[in-house]
Amino acid sequence: MTLEIQNLSFAYSKKQVLHDISVEGFKSGELTALIGPNATGKSTFFKCVSGVLKTKGAMIKVGGFDIRETGMQAWNRNVCYMPQSFTSNAALTVFDVVLLARKHMHGWRVGDDDLNVVAETLHMLKVDHLSETFVGDLSGGQQQMVSIAQAVVREPALFLLDEPTSALDLRHQLEIMKIIKDVTQSRKIVSIVALHDLNLAARFADHVVLMRKGKIISSGPPREVLASPELAETYGVTIDIHESKEGVLSVAASL
Repeated sequence: MTLEIQNLSFAYSKKQVLHDISVEGFKSGELTALIGPNATGKSTFFKCVSGVLKTKGAMIKVGGFDIRETGMQAWNRNVCYMPQSFTSNAALTVFDVVLLARKHMHGWRVGDDDLNVVAETLHMLKVDHLSETFVGDLSGGQQQMVSIAQAVVREPALFLLDEPTSALDLRHQLEIMKIIKDVTQSRKIVSIVALHDLNLAARFADHVVLMRKGKIISSGPPREVLASPELAETYGVTIDIHESKEGVLSVAASL
């Protein structure tokens, strides 16, 4: 299963945000880090690929299915978009909202399998102790964990996760990225994660895409993209790449 994108452009009114994006290298079982400065178009890119925003003339295919030819209900079963923020004042518990996310894509009759999958997912994310907590009472970090749980239980073919670690502390960032990586590999799906932390991209990504001003500037293995002159120029910093004895990459930036 692969994701293919050609000639993707998008404008809000007269403001052009995405400029004729064509990119490949999104493969099943691999995690792609989408990096770039603020306001460079990453969220808009996700919204276009997910179908939240309608595009004209773009070819977006997941596993051979073209968004222009596939009904949105079928597209949404295969493509899961998790936006940057998750807020809810609904009088629903954590277990309820995660179960609803699953049933929204799998039919509304609830079976034992559904209940078990939700329970296992909450346990895997170490938030099962929040199962009976109302979502409106959660902290920002807890809400983000619940949003990730909602994505995981849907079992899509493509994850689009927009800053899934932004509200989390360091330990939870590492745990969540490892879970996303493991789920990506075990289910053989395509995952694209927008990240500001280049060290998370270096540590977990199989593939890195660098975006600047609505254009794809570089795409390839982490070592190549993170050490490229294009990345240093995009962020306006000097970049040094280091590798531990275990082969883990890290990024040091300086002005």
